[in-house]
Amino acid sequence: MTANDIPRAARQTRVTTSHWGAFEVTTEGDRITGTAPFTGDPEPSDIPQAVPAAVHHSSRVARPSIRRGWLERRDRSSRGHDEFVELPWDEALDIAAAEIDRIRKTHGNEAIFGGSYGWSSAGRFHHAQSQVHRFLNSIGGYVASFGSYSTGCAQAIMPHVFGVPFLRYLYNSQDSWQTIAENTDTLVMFGGINRKNAQVSMGGITRHDTQSWFERFHDKGMRCVNIGPQRRDAPEGCEWLPVRPGSDAALMLALAFVLEQEGLTDHAFLARYSVGFERFRPYLMGESDGLPKTPEWASPICGADPETIRALARRMASTRTLITVAWSLQRAEHGEQPYWMSAVLAAMLGQIGLPGGGVGYGYGAIGGIGKSMKSLRGVTLDQGQNPVGTFIPVARIADMLENPGVPYDFNGRRAPYPDIRLVYWAGGNPFHHHQDLNHLHEAWKCPETVIVNEPWWTATAKRADIVFPATTSYEREDIGRTDLDEYLFNMPALIPPVGEARDDYDIFAGLAERMDAGARFTEGRSSEEWLRHLYEGYRASGAEAGIEVPEFDDLRARNWVKLPIVQEPPLPSFLARFRADPEGHALNTPSGRIEVFSETVDSFGYADCPGHPVWLPPTEWLGTASAQTPLHLVSPQPGDKLHSQLEAALADQPDARPERVLMHPEDARPRGIASGDLVMLRNARGAVRARAVVSDDIRLGVVALPTGAWYGDASENIDPHGNPNVLTRDKGTSSLGQGCSAHTTLVEVAPLG
Repeated sequence: MTANDIPRAARQTRVTTSHWGAFEVTTEGDRITGTAPFTGDPEPSDIPQAVPAAVHHSSRVARPSIRRGWLERRDRSSRGHDEFVELPWDEALDIAAAEIDRIRKTHGNEAIFGGSYGWSSAGRFHHAQSQVHRFLNSIGGYVASFGSYSTGCAQAIMPHVFGVPFLRYLYNSQDSWQTIAENTDTLVMFGGINRKNAQVSMGGITRHDTQSWFERFHDKGMRCVNIGPQRRDAPEGCEWLPVRPGSDAALMLALAFVLEQEGLTDHAFLARYSVGFERFRPYLMGESDGLPKTPEWASPICGADPETIRALARRMASTRTLITVAWSLQRAEHGEQPYWMSAVLAAMLGQIGLPGGGVGYGYGAIGGIGKSMKSLRGVTLDQGQNPVGTFIPVARIADMLENPGVPYDFNGRRAPYPDIRLVYWAGGNPFHHHQDLNHLHEAWKCPETVIVNEPWWTATAKRADIVFPATTSYEREDIGRTDLDEYLFNMPALIPPVGEARDDYDIFAGLAERMDAGARFTEGRSSEEWLRHLYEGYRASGAEAGIEVPEFDDLRARNWVKLPIVQEPPLPSFLARFRADPEGHALNTPSGRIEVFSETVDSFGYADCPGHPVWLPPTEWLGTASAQTPLHLVSPQPGDKLHSQLEAALADQPDARPERVLMHPEDARPRGIASGDLVMLRNARGAVRARAVVSDDIRLGVVALPTGAWYGDASENIDPHGNPNVLTRDKGTSSLGQGCSAHTTLVEVAPLG
């Protein structure tokens, strides 16, 4: 059933799914009028409450729109400060197709950057990232990006350590919550495990159960230690060790020093399952640099008491211990170091591969990590082959746009930035998640043309030249399915498209047809035919695994089904198999073992990422604070939305904007700041407004301003909405990872009169 088949006068309630989980949607006529929690979710998210207002918000892009300055004179300088001309679909598609064709014929497909971030919809066919990449591949390819803002640094470093793609480790190869509950005695959480972040997951998470697992942990008597600057980064009942941001590698080194000094290191494990400890040990013990990494050395760096460090190290060595590391730790300058060092620390404990022991990454970062599922081939639109081999690390967009031809380092390769003349963006808002947005605003003026598919007039859409109105996931039919969840959804078209919005697929099909690539892009299929085609492949995968998946029309009628794919008992992790048989299940590293020291990384010659983990002080942290910028800013994910989605509606709520900034009472008091006050955060890169929340749930000297507020007008002296990325530093984590370093930021906070 399509949206146009729905009786317009009827009041209907159906279930759909999203990245923040399943929920019921009520419609009346052409409008979404309400939402309610999905009955199968024990801890439903509040995020869907904003859906009705967001879908029908006045900021929806109503019609194809072209920026006047670009249309009349190909002006770039007025991006973000120009009016738009609305045009009929055919005319706008003609103009866009001609421009894309001009760029590729004049400069080659290496001049086109295909931007997308993959979070636009939980649906598997109407997945903007797949759609835009498939379209660009059908016309000759594009410059791509590597990694994500959340895990780009880890995706670069961790394959050198464990020999497996980092995302595969996260999603398919770690201990399950059940395994942790049954076996772990001490849970040491660097960066915490946050229920707020676990609301969301790529493709959706139907049963939110992080809190219930921690209740089981506490009932068992598990000791749970939250190490980080915010108390609420872990559930109630966890111990809190409030360390300085950016200091985790130093604390891990001090824990390792205690293990080695007190004879608690498992040298038999290191000898059989790892390589390079003998190269790392002289640094740890201070034999190579004259600085033993003692608790006394680490204490002034991280802020933890030396005896607390010693006691924690002894506890970790004497109990079954799982070290977990949040994604936030690698979103900072030298973010490679705590990730690598956590693996080394776990190897020294000798518990890697034991149930509930060793090290895990990203628990709580998204909701699906910790589930153990039978793997089925996904419902995935083939993006085709990209003939262009050029790519950049995802967080280096501004550098790329400003510096064509300038060489840069990344993970052992040195290459010039491509000369980008056209950016096509669909399914994301870089003016939300990139760093130093005032800098990006200027870099965004470099390409000749920017085209965006977008439902709302985001900051990115306002800075485009051609904007095509795209449907939301509530205005089209799709299939909701992810390997991290046991539920399968038909996502019905709940209402007709708002305004003149079209599906990304139809937009790209129109462009491809005009560029003689229509058959390559569509393969002669309509959207419904694609859904049926992809779904039949999924059913066949289920049949091969002995799992009954309903027919497509049956799923439509039922709306959703729960598949029997939860692994009971949970499968052992790949490191458990490696531990049991290190030769038969050798790791895909040069040595076949865990690399405490990496000859490969060492051969790159990077001073900011040598051959073993080290402590490297960030450029901006409390150790370099000044009178002008004395506070360390962290910018966590928001709790009321995913990234900047639904922000149009949320910003309309009373007192919702500017965004709230959390600060310690002893930081607020001398500045004359109380909860509820409007304040300004500033540094040399910019300034933002925020509303203060004063609480001792954050470490002294640290302030936290969530991401997600839409970026305002760069010509103003202060961002009015409270986007922290006006303040963050746009510098790669290191020459190896080149990831996002948002958490390496100093600011001052002052009251606004």
